[in-house]
Amino acid sequence: MNFWDGDAAVELRQLRYFVAVAELLHFTNAARRLHIAQPPLSRQIRALEGELGVQLLLRSSGKVELTRAGGIFLEEARAVLQRVDEAARSAREAESGRGTVRLGIGLGLGETVSRVINRHLQHFPGVEIDVVNLPSGFQSEALIARRIDVGFLRPPIDGSQLISRPIVTERLSVVLRRSSPLARHRRLSLKQLANEPLLLIARNISSGVYEKTLDLYRSAGIDPKVIPTETTPLDEAGAILVDSGKGVYIAVGSHPCHPSFAKRLVVIPLSEPSATVEAHVAWRRSERSKTVLNFVDFAERIYKTGGKKNPASTRMRSAPSR
Repeated sequence: MNFWDGDAAVELRQLRYFVAVAELLHFTNAARRLHIAQPPLSRQIRALEGELGVQLLLRSSGKVELTRAGGIFLEEARAVLQRVDEAARSAREAESGRGTVRLGIGLGLGETVSRVINRHLQHFPGVEIDVVNLPSGFQSEALIARRIDVGFLRPPIDGSQLISRPIVTERLSVVLRRSSPLARHRRLSLKQLANEPLLLIARNISSGVYEKTLDLYRSAGIDPKVIPTETTPLDEAGAILVDSGKGVYIAVGSHPCHPSFAKRLVVIPLSEPSATVEAHVAWRRSERSKTVLNFVDFAERIYKTGGKKNPASTRMRSAPSR
């Protein structure tokens, strides 16, 4: 297979050969990785440089280094090979009706997402679902870098490269220890929490929840004593912070506490009407995998109908419709 850039015709195998050498910076090791002999590998790299009219690698006394042009070409070559691999995967999926969808699940969204996964596996047994726990703040990057295919997360979301749809609205709750005098209430206002230290998760974990929490306190005219933390009450470390009296969390999710602390901590909804956040499903604008797009369509219908109708009864949209 050839790729043309002006007058240059570059073979796909030459890109694979170059990437192997550029990553290992060693011809013998690259040849071993590619399961070919070293002489033809060297010839193909020189042919590639000749076709492009630029030197990609510096070779001296057994040492291999990338030139500036080689470094730039390496990134582009990787992107081309990735797109070719994705095109091949999409073609195989279209032919077989099978494939894999890699999901990223934001903190506390596992219960709502599991309903979609279980229903999807029933209707499409030939599709594999891989799941990874991934905080919302890291999912846009993971989607763009193609480490996951679909994200379940809370905004903000990179709208320039991703598409998203709201799926559920979640109420924010307070997580505090059961021995607190506030634990007897069915609902709590922020003014009741004015004297409680606030355990605030790092902004990069979920910037939407971080900003929403601070906005609620500002609207209530409260300047909380903030204790920054990298943990959440879903983590044992975060639950220990609450149980030891370090402070309270403003949390999302239907069950935002680590199960080991279920008898020692309580979760009480906030009474402020605006104490809500949206969770979204997101995917790449450039996505062409029919398997991935069908999963997104399926998930949207599940949430739209509340799971009451058969979501597979509607004809799936084809990949180009996205």
